[in-house]
Amino acid sequence: MTNTLDNSTQAPGRGMKFTGWAANYVDERTSASTAVKSLGRKIFPDHWSFMLGEVALYSFVVILISGTFLTFFYDPSMTEVEYEGSYLPLKGIEMSVAYHTALDISFDVRGGLLMRQVHHWSALLFVASIGLHMLRVFFTGAFRKPRELNWIVGFLLFVLAMALGFTGYSLPDDLLSGNGLRIIDGMIKAFPVVGVWMSYLFFGDEFPGTDVIQRLYVLHIMLLPAILIATLAIHMVLLVVNKHTQFAGPGRTNDNVVGSPVMPVFAAKAGGFFFLVFGVIMLIASLFTINPIWNYGPYDPSPVSAGTQPDWYIGFADGALRLIPPGWEFVAFGYTWPMNILVPTVILIALLAAVALYPFFEAWVTGDKREHHIADRPRNAPTRTGIGAAGVTFYAVLWAAASSDLIATHFGMSIEGVITTLQVLFFAAPIAAYIITKRTCLALQRKDREIALHGYESGRIVRLPGGEYIEVHEQLSDYERWKLLDYNEYQPLTVRPNDQGKITVGTRLRASMSRWFFEDRVEPVNARELESQRH
Repeated sequence: MTNTLDNSTQAPGRGMKFTGWAANYVDERTSASTAVKSLGRKIFPDHWSFMLGEVALYSFVVILISGTFLTFFYDPSMTEVEYEGSYLPLKGIEMSVAYHTALDISFDVRGGLLMRQVHHWSALLFVASIGLHMLRVFFTGAFRKPRELNWIVGFLLFVLAMALGFTGYSLPDDLLSGNGLRIIDGMIKAFPVVGVWMSYLFFGDEFPGTDVIQRLYVLHIMLLPAILIATLAIHMVLLVVNKHTQFAGPGRTNDNVVGSPVMPVFAAKAGGFFFLVFGVIMLIASLFTINPIWNYGPYDPSPVSAGTQPDWYIGFADGALRLIPPGWEFVAFGYTWPMNILVPTVILIALLAAVALYPFFEAWVTGDKREHHIADRPRNAPTRTGIGAAGVTFYAVLWAAASSDLIATHFGMSIEGVITTLQVLFFAAPIAAYIITKRTCLALQRKDREIALHGYESGRIVRLPGGEYIEVHEQLSDYERWKLLDYNEYQPLTVRPNDQGKITVGTRLRASMSRWFFEDRVEPVNARELESQRH
């Protein structure tokens, strides 16, 4: 009996010794403890807006999990077969093996339809959360030095997410996805000389050919995910190296981040938040059907369904094509130049390039070379906020144009009237959004200045001994005063000669752009004004 007790008490000790030996073995060869210790001390801010990046990361994990499940049952072959599955309306219809297996996943694989829904909804959430995260970074100025490179990396993640979504959207080979591929193929072939060769590279043959789904499948499950994971790793490394930005407040400086360390606080919260995101995606996928490919049928180039819409993140490209007036084609140098396709393509490329390069544009205009770790309130950067509002409005107009036919049918309007209205808004709406947003920001700055000097209106009226009536104002707390006062107001750059004593065209252009950027501004309350008001 004694021996039995001794053996039972010694077993856990042996296990702990083996675990300790294994941990030391790994640590001596990888220095993993140093990395874990450094990462454990990383501070994450507590502001709710920083969760948008986490939503993107967690939704991508859900994409990988659900995509792995779907890969087991999907066959990207374009071989024509006759449907013999469970969905009776398509019984005996000729279709590709790719479409057949997509239907089998939906109707004959246990849990297959749920996983398709989860995969699609998580992909939409992934792109949406990246877009919202980039808007948060833009409007708070978190892209400034030293985070310009990370902005570029985040932009690449957004583009890769759209590419992943589009390639996955095209894999079922149904009528809706086939029409989308037909549009992309037409846009590629619109480029003279190189268009045909680019189409052959992506699609392998005259569309719809025999290799297009296989090539998209390789892109979707191998090449694009590998690039995205590598880019995401770079993004996370730069995030740790550059540290998070934070909003102004007492005790918050460029060097000290107020928040929770990774271990153990943030890790526990992040784990719970992941399961929350996972649960919400599962709930949406269980209750709301998306992309019902059985209603569309297999792809056939002859019919085009009315009212079809691409996924929301590709809608702006479809809308740009719809807004271009017809009859812009001409023949020159032996080639047909379809400007009604080339012009929207160039506009879209210019829009994406403007988003990617904006941090460098603002740094050039402002001449600001300092490091920034305190996030701006959008109202304190009125020109930047106006530019962002104009960009969002420009995107929204293109997005609405992708639904021009549905707008016309649902509201009983003519399609010509809808397109004409959207063409006007294409130019007018961004300008109006810029002006209104900038003036609103300046008005809010003036209000903040008044509150910082006099406090909040309390609604309590007091009569002075001389008979004068005044309203008593409530003074601000230190935190509220920090929020209102902790920002820098820049001055426009002046025109100065270079080392050769000349004023170049670039110098004049930069000075004029700087004046435009800072032409309307509200000076923040300085210490002398604040002290005078207190007395």
